[in-house]
Amino acid sequence: MIDLPAGVRAMAARGPDWAAWVDALPRLTRDLVGQWQLRADGPATHGYCALVLPVRTADGAPGMLKIGFPDDESEHEHLALRRWGGHGAVRLLSADPYRRALLLERLEDVDLNTVSDVEACRLVAGLYRQIHVPALPQLRTLASYLDRWTAELAALPRSAPIPRRLVEQALSLGADLAADSAAGARVIHGDLHYGNVLAGRREPWLVIDPKPVNGDPHYEIAPMLWNRFDELAGDIRDGVRRRFYTLVDAAEFDEDRARAWVVVRMVINAMWAVQDGPGEDPAWLTTCIAVAKAVQD
Repeated sequence: MIDLPAGVRAMAARGPDWAAWVDALPRLTRDLVGQWQLRADGPATHGYCALVLPVRTADGAPGMLKIGFPDDESEHEHLALRRWGGHGAVRLLSADPYRRALLLERLEDVDLNTVSDVEACRLVAGLYRQIHVPALPQLRTLASYLDRWTAELAALPRSAPIPRRLVEQALSLGADLAADSAAGARVIHGDLHYGNVLAGRREPWLVIDPKPVNGDPHYEIAPMLWNRFDELAGDIRDGVRRRFYTLVDAAEFDEDRARAWVVVRMVINAMWAVQDGPGEDPAWLTTCIAVAKAVQD
């Protein structure tokens, strides 16, 4: 029996589906360890919605067993990893999609939070070139999500604590981006930030934990701007713009399209913060608005 980390046990408080998943994890882990002839090789850890267990394979190779909560975001993770084939991303060794289980190569416990933000932006821009491969027919499209998000945004009360000009701007830009043929042209990671790039043994840096959809590569930039936001204290506008232009230039992106996606993503994030109510960290709403303004002021 594995010892579930406290953080995993706490996930049960998120609702009945989460509680059922947490309750089933020990047996599910045991079944997968037997199925793939693994042995535990250290204490289990976790992300926001997955249990991760260091293991050794039958031939002694180090690996990581990842078991994710069965949501939309994790459904096609194995497809993206298989398509990337270890180029710029963690290598997939085996997958059990029905049980949201992945057997992955083991990477180092070092991420891009350990290097300067600008250097991290250059490194991530290089990884974009490797993982933004042609669209996969099985994946959902970014445009389909965007349609739903902008419909929610259009229904946002005018009294919401988000500058109305930003809301109107995001609605206009969102409509243009959804109609653009590039909106579904490539496989994109969906959540590529400093903590989702780990040091590798066969390549210096490798992407982990994709939430893949078919979309526009320019969508990827925003998380690199809002993460490590506390480092920009006193220099928010210039700091955000420094990261933005580093990513755009190194990835050879279209500046206007990249800016449009940042504005849309940050205003939608702000909308979700408002919808979450008083329990949401008020600093997050401020961050969303600040980033949206910084890339265009």
